[in-house]
Formats: sequence, C-alpha cells, structure tokens
Amino acid sequence: MNDRLVLFDIDGTLLSAGLVFRNALSEALRECYGRTGPIDGFDFSGKTDPQIVRELMRKAGLGDEAIDARMSEALERYEKGLLPLLDDRSVRAKPGAVPLVRRLADDSRVSLGLLTGNIERCAHAKLAPLGLNDCFGVGAYGSDDEDRGRLPAIAVRRAFDATARRYVGKQVVIVGDSVADVRCGRGIGVRSVAVASGQTTRSSLANETPDAILDDFRDVQVSLRAILGE
Repeated sequence: MNDRLVLFDIDGTLLSAGLVFRNALSEALRECYGRTGPIDGFDFSGKTDPQIVRELMRKAGLGDEAIDARMSEALERYEKGLLPLLDDRSVRAKPGAVPLVRRLADDSRVSLGLLTGNIERCAHAKLAPLGLNDCFGVGAYGSDDEDRGRLPAIAVRRAFDATARRYVGKQVVIVGDSVADVRCGRGIGVRSVAVASGQTTRSSLANETPDAILDDFRDVQVSLRAILGE
C-alpha cells in the first residue's frame, strides 16, 4: 500500500525551460494589456502563472479589475505561444531529476504528483521532452488557484480520489526549489524538501527550516532518503 504522496514542483526543481517561458509570457502580456511590466528583472520563483501576470501588471500600473478582465485571455495566449517552443532543446532536466522521479515512480510505497504554479497544459508540455508525464498520477496547478498556498490541499484531495487513500501530515512530501514551496504545505503539516537547484539560494531555503535540504538530485540515494524521511 502506498504510504507517501510526493508532490514535485517543476521549474527550477525538475527542469529549466530557459528563456522561452519568459518570451511567451512577454508576448501574451503585450498583446492583452499593451505592456509587459518589469519582466526582465522579475523573480518568478514559487509563483503561480496567474500570480505572475497580476504582479507584473500591477507594477505596470494596472488595477485588479483591469487585470482580471483579461487574465483568462492572457493565460490562453501565453499557453498558445509557449507550447510550440518546448522541446528537447529548450527544456533541460536538472541533474539527477529524471532518474530520481523514475525511481520514485517504481516504488510501490509512493504516489507521485505535481504541485506547480504552471497552468496545467504548460506543466505537462514542459515535462514531455523529459518523458516524465506518465510518472505523475495527480497534480495541482496554477490554473486551479492563483494562491499557491491552496494547492497542497487540492493535490491531496485528488490523490484521495485517485487512490482512495487519505494522505495526512508527513505522509505528504512537497519537493521544490523556492521559499514558497517550503511554506505552502505548512497549513496541513506536510514534509518539505527544499532543493537549491533554482534561483533561490541554499541559505534562503535553510532559513525556512525545511525538513530536508539538498543541493541537487545528483546523488539519487541521498535524495530518496531525504524525500522519504529514511
């Protein structure tokens, strides 16, 4: 019987998509709002796609009513622009990420899922070049809620629907590279594993006191022990 629900962030944790996502988003914002905001210096770490749009457009001088009026269109345009750009040249796996995910997918004690700020189709399109989509049975996405803090409960509920198992507390493991990844599951008492493979420094992640912290996934055995609490 499965006794762990392991939820992975995507960008910075499992892979990097270079500048293609930034370019696609910039074009979508320009088309929908006539401006991009300070996108070149923007910190995307740990944020949902709708949150990113809102924060950039607020910085560009728009109010929430104007932002909300075209949010759906902006995300649709972003998705349409991004998907053709994602391939094995633009998407790069983080060191050790692919073998780690496949080892966990083969472990009968583990249910694997995604917990990501990406809207759903973009999340799966990013994973496709790495051949990892079939490893993840459930997920919670930026298209489910703009507030990342609400995503863990969504993922747990979907895991119950898929497996008929109620995962609680430290049976739920969130793996991510940002402060938001460490923080988002605290309300339901999850195990948090931070990995310093993205934009956030190891010291900043350590300040959030995750249950475990890794530099990367190069050592698959060490990564497995950190994730499973062994």
